[in-house]
Amino acid sequence: MKIDLFEMERMQSTWENVVEMDLSESGVRPVTLRELMGMGFDLEGILDTPLGYSQSNGTIALRESLAELYPGATPDHIEVTNGTSEANYLLALSLLRAGDEVAFEVPNYMQYGGLPKSCGAALRTFRLRIDRGWEPDWEEFDRAVTSKTRLVYLSNPNNPTGAILSAEAMRRIVERCEAVGAYLLADEVYLGAEIARERTASFWGRSDRVIVTSGLSKAYGIPGVRIGWIVGPKEVVAECWSQHDYITIAPNKISDAIARTAVKAENREKLYTRTRAILQHNLPIMGEWVAGFGGFLAFRPPEAGALCLVRYNSPTPSYPLCERIRVNQSVLIVPGSQLGVEGFLRIWLGGKPEFLREGLRRIAIELRKEIAD
Repeated sequence: MKIDLFEMERMQSTWENVVEMDLSESGVRPVTLRELMGMGFDLEGILDTPLGYSQSNGTIALRESLAELYPGATPDHIEVTNGTSEANYLLALSLLRAGDEVAFEVPNYMQYGGLPKSCGAALRTFRLRIDRGWEPDWEEFDRAVTSKTRLVYLSNPNNPTGAILSAEAMRRIVERCEAVGAYLLADEVYLGAEIARERTASFWGRSDRVIVTSGLSKAYGIPGVRIGWIVGPKEVVAECWSQHDYITIAPNKISDAIARTAVKAENREKLYTRTRAILQHNLPIMGEWVAGFGGFLAFRPPEAGALCLVRYNSPTPSYPLCERIRVNQSVLIVPGSQLGVEGFLRIWLGGKPEFLREGLRRIAIELRKEIAD
């Protein structure tokens, strides 16, 4: 199976541990094991646990806890994976065949920019419009989602805009998927990372064509354990489990135990509150920095997530601009071209304030050269 280079992930894996300042991240600064111990994680018990294989689709205890987050779901509706990315990957392998079509929202995390083609499926895109508050371009949506569409992929809250779809937009998307017989894959890994608004409504339960993926990486602040999950129709989840047997077989046993602690209701809310506090503190720093460029930069403040998608007023393509920032300032950020939208920069919002300020100071040096040119 030939697959296109995932440009953003390759760029990050090449440089994130080489640069002095990585502002290409997409979650909040990670939680420590000590913090999780304060929430009841039994580290001593783990020290005496034989490091054998865990239940390959997630322990029953973890799937029972996850099912409580999705009304009407049972453990059989859930597959635990090695991160949300693997959840999305398993669904592509399970659902897509040569000749299928996938409707893909942009801007986005571009995993589904490459996966469908590797399965022989055609890709059709529809844009979120900044001039409409990052709501879909409905004419493009209707052209992209047809009787040939097998799967519609979106992220909500969106990566990289931080926008959240309106209730009317969610209704319209679900109705269109039902009308053409397509599955809707809603990547909801940023649900719970709302900055100053109510919790995002899940797509789960709005149709039997809805599949949700999520994980611990973003709103929970626990990316390193690589725990994600699929919530979907039992037959789809069963097929994903079959694919899982051929790939990574099972999630990590210690990671499963950490996840069981993290998703407990009281701990989940503590972690979401921690994430909200970090983002509420850092967003004004970003806003002040953008305003200091006198109109050269602009952004729509994110509603959720540790990302800021900043538009710049220059003809220079985003990739060479980001490369210049990396080479000259040792700061890594994501070019909009790797997110499906040119003329934008994606900058991390989830680090320590002093780290963010220094990174922005360095980025500004190169951007002011851009203004001077």
